[in-house]
Amino acid sequence: MAAQREWLERDFYADLGVSSDATAEQIKKAYRKLARELHPDANPGDTAAEERFKRVSEAHSVLADDAKRKEYDEMRTLMASGRFRADGGPSAGGFGGGASGFDIGDLFGGGAGGGGADVGDLFGGLFGGRGRKTTAPRQRRGNDLETETTLAFRDAVQGTTVQLRVTSPSPCTNCHGSGAKPGTSPRTCTSCSGSGFVSRNQGHFGFSEPCPDCQGTGTKIDDPCPDCSGSGITVRPRTINVRVPQGVEDGQRIRLAGQGEAGRRGAPSGDLYVTVHVTADRVFTRNGNDLKVELPVAFSELVLGATVSVPTLDGTVGVKIPAGTSDGRTLRLKGRGVPKRSGGAGDLLVTVKVAVPSKLDDAAMAAMKSYAEAERSSGFDPRDGWAR
Repeated sequence: MAAQREWLERDFYADLGVSSDATAEQIKKAYRKLARELHPDANPGDTAAEERFKRVSEAHSVLADDAKRKEYDEMRTLMASGRFRADGGPSAGGFGGGASGFDIGDLFGGGAGGGGADVGDLFGGLFGGRGRKTTAPRQRRGNDLETETTLAFRDAVQGTTVQLRVTSPSPCTNCHGSGAKPGTSPRTCTSCSGSGFVSRNQGHFGFSEPCPDCQGTGTKIDDPCPDCSGSGITVRPRTINVRVPQGVEDGQRIRLAGQGEAGRRGAPSGDLYVTVHVTADRVFTRNGNDLKVELPVAFSELVLGATVSVPTLDGTVGVKIPAGTSDGRTLRLKGRGVPKRSGGAGDLLVTVKVAVPSKLDDAAMAAMKSYAEAERSSGFDPRDGWAR
């Protein structure tokens, strides 16, 4: 099991520079840091950085998936205990064998005759392999990729389309991902009859492992594509148009199915996850589907009442301030907030804030003093009952 041996002998935790008990958030943070440092766009022509970038991406694709990480950890624990080898076979003396013909599948919930999964099934989710019951090879999809984009506040609220430049393993444009030179096709492997697996016996143990002649693909390429050397994959930059739905929030991830790393020889591509960062707006803030805005008003407008113009996402709207409105009161405008994907929109919350003039001319100052005197004569005391 050459492919399985290679994966199990790799220390994905070391590749990402984290401990084996690292949290999902620590793994994600370490991957993002390394991906930025090693990305081919940041290291043009640096083959060592490109190879490291691939290793880091592969490590993240396993450790970021709870199920894959669990299988990976379990198999490495078995290897460390000496009960299992990286080639899929039992270690010498690791298990007792007898006339009963004990099968290693019993270790994981059932033997060949008990309907349980064999070791190939256990590896299946992690390595793309299959057990003895499989009649056709299972292609391993490409790794998922992550990238980021930054949007203006109003573009995020109203929705937009952005172009992303991504450099990643992609289907070879010369052979269209088949790995074979144009004009030729892969042929069925005669060693495994196209199943991708061969069986062998070792004492009392029976094993199904990837065919060594075709590396588990079920096919062989006699004349490889010169551009991708038969892998069906080339690392190249590409531009992706991403439709950002209206109402996306800061930190939200958008999944683009099939836009991730290409699978080998035409296997399905992984997905691309785009993390959206939203810049602050000069006027609006947001609370869910509601927009919030602070409206500067004059003291006289609160006392006497007024109709003032308030900004919205698509223009302005007149808002009536009732006479006697207190400073800090919030007025709600229905349906003037963030558009909802299900239809309709949130509300616009307008909070009035008194703007105090820093300087008045003589006429305004005289009028203010006259008003203050009249206010006192009326018996109004803003601090009446305060601090009691």
